[in-house]
Amino acid sequence: MTPVGATPVVVKLGGSCLEDMAGDWWADLAAHARVAPVVLVHGWSKPLKRLRARYRDPSAVLRDRYGNQSRWTTPEVVEDILAVSAGLAVEVADRLRPHGVAVDRVLGRDGLLSAAPGERWYWRDKRLVEIDNLVGPISGVDPAALGGLAPGRVVLVTPLARDERGRTVNTDADRAAAAVAGALGAPALALVTDVPFLLIDGEPVRAISATSARLFRDKHAVGGMRKKLRAADEGLAGGVERVVIGSAPLSELLAGATGTVITPDEPAGLVAAAAETSA
Repeated sequence: MTPVGATPVVVKLGGSCLEDMAGDWWADLAAHARVAPVVLVHGWSKPLKRLRARYRDPSAVLRDRYGNQSRWTTPEVVEDILAVSAGLAVEVADRLRPHGVAVDRVLGRDGLLSAAPGERWYWRDKRLVEIDNLVGPISGVDPAALGGLAPGRVVLVTPLARDERGRTVNTDADRAAAAVAGALGAPALALVTDVPFLLIDGEPVRAISATSARLFRDKHAVGGMRKKLRAADEGLAGGVERVVIGSAPLSELLAGATGTVITPDEPAGLVAAAAETSA
């Protein structure tokens, strides 16, 4: 493994795979954390769905007028998110403690993440209706809320934010991780998910530029991958040098041994290929 150095790496671990990662994955994360600070931003989709049946119902997800999806978030949903994320924090600490790595949990709403007003118009029963959904995009990050980042310590971020009215709001975890990475000046952002690569025309993509990824996202990407590509674009725009999407151990993703690497620079021929795919 090639450590990034004193500058932290930001890792987003999806809620659909957080508890499914094998012991070797956590051992690898701990090995990296012992030599370089790690900020781990977690999702909560799978444990939230397990908590209450209503979160498994399609009606729990809203689609706005632009086609973007988000969880229908009320104050009660926020409380459930806080409950399951507290349990996840205990699990992460239990996974890393045997490897000599401490875990400190930070709630994004407690000074780390600020949110702008979110979308208010959503499709319900084939009509656009106004809903006060407690969801908003990240508008600011205060890295001081993370405390002193140092090797041997993982900071676990629950990506809830505080909006302009002082309310706790839900926010997309991939985009929150990108915003944190940019604010920290992190050289790398790893979006760990349950798929090993970005696929274009059914073929795995090992390296792609922000321009090509954006072309593919706007024409063909759907669901979670669409959000990840949007987060990657925002992270690179914020100064992150590379974003890696994949399901492998962190050391392999950072080394480029697997996963899809997205960079601001253009690998030869990929813009033309993406343009043809998007046509």
